[in-house]
Amino acid sequence: MKCLVCKEFETEDGMTTITLVRDNFTMVIKKVPARVCPNCGEAYVDAKVTADLLKTAEEMAESGAQVDIRQYMPA
Repeated sequence: MKCLVCKEFETEDGMTTITLVRDNFTMVIKKVPARVCPNCGEAYVDAKVTADLLKTAEEMAESGAQVDIRQYMPA
């Protein structure tokens, strides 16, 4: 797919880091599979990975955690 931000290049398979913040909870997930623009670095994560990340973040937020840093592991 063509990058929606710079509109210059086709995205390529790669990895990105996602940071999710809600109230007093922050979660950082490293090595998330994504399509990444080689020009501007914008990353696009597919729907299944996004659903996995949001589910995990919700569980951690409900546990009372304030900060969580982890590497992505497919569900």
